[in-house]
Amino acid sequence: MPQIKFNHLFRIGLILAGNTLYAIGVVIFLLPSHIITGGTTGLALFFHHYLGISVSGFVLVFNLIMFILGLFFLGKAFALTTLISTFYYPFILGIFQKVPALQTITQDKMISAVFAGLFIGISIGMVIRAGASTGGMDIPPLILNKKLGWSVSVVLYILDFTILLLQMLFSNTEEILYGLILVMIYTLVLDKVLLMGSSQTQVKIISQKYLSINDAIIHRLDRGSTLIQAETGYLNHSCPVILTVISNRELVHLNKLVLEIDPQAFMIVNKVNEVRGPGFTANKIYLNK
Repeated sequence: MPQIKFNHLFRIGLILAGNTLYAIGVVIFLLPSHIITGGTTGLALFFHHYLGISVSGFVLVFNLIMFILGLFFLGKAFALTTLISTFYYPFILGIFQKVPALQTITQDKMISAVFAGLFIGISIGMVIRAGASTGGMDIPPLILNKKLGWSVSVVLYILDFTILLLQMLFSNTEEILYGLILVMIYTLVLDKVLLMGSSQTQVKIISQKYLSINDAIIHRLDRGSTLIQAETGYLNHSCPVILTVISNRELVHLNKLVLEIDPQAFMIVNKVNEVRGPGFTANKIYLNK
């Protein structure tokens, strides 16, 4: 029970921290440099230019609309966590906008584009990893990801590019180019943050000494394994293939173990984006044989 409460509080803290970081990036680097951007903030800048609507006011109304869509398509649990972002982000954004010192840190547009991209990418990734969203424009990609399996970052990139096109109507060429750099940076950073700590290394090992290698993986490396029945293509010999998933740092140790047992072993190594189950996202299961 205490662990569940801690996890819940940690998620809330992560959502608040992500939204705060987002607002800081917008106020320090984005608004003073007049660089166009995507997302809800980009739409807010578009309507602010043509209708004079305040950025924080537009964000609040738009977030409420997206919140309703999230409630309908993504469920109550998601909506409750997103509710924090829906009201907290425009609130903290409005507070930071009233601090003049935050808007005079740099006048260099390239620095602003790079750091705004880093701040926005990291902040959105933090909130999504907490099981919520920053509200607004990152809810449609999550809906499409759930319903159609589309990549969150790819859909977000398409929507952001469309919003950039709208802002190109009143922006000069330099602002447009910096805006494109900004969107590309935070899209790449978002991808990295979402996969952070999830990528692992998958190894397939083919050897006549598979029993010894399998035993070493289990008892010396403390990793699980699976024996896949296979047959060699040329001699048609039956030879089980050992499949194991290890952390990136354990690859050197595994390679050393395998070569000690069988220098002629054949290994196939490749990266996997995400691994779920005992030993990775759940506790290991130990059974007495």
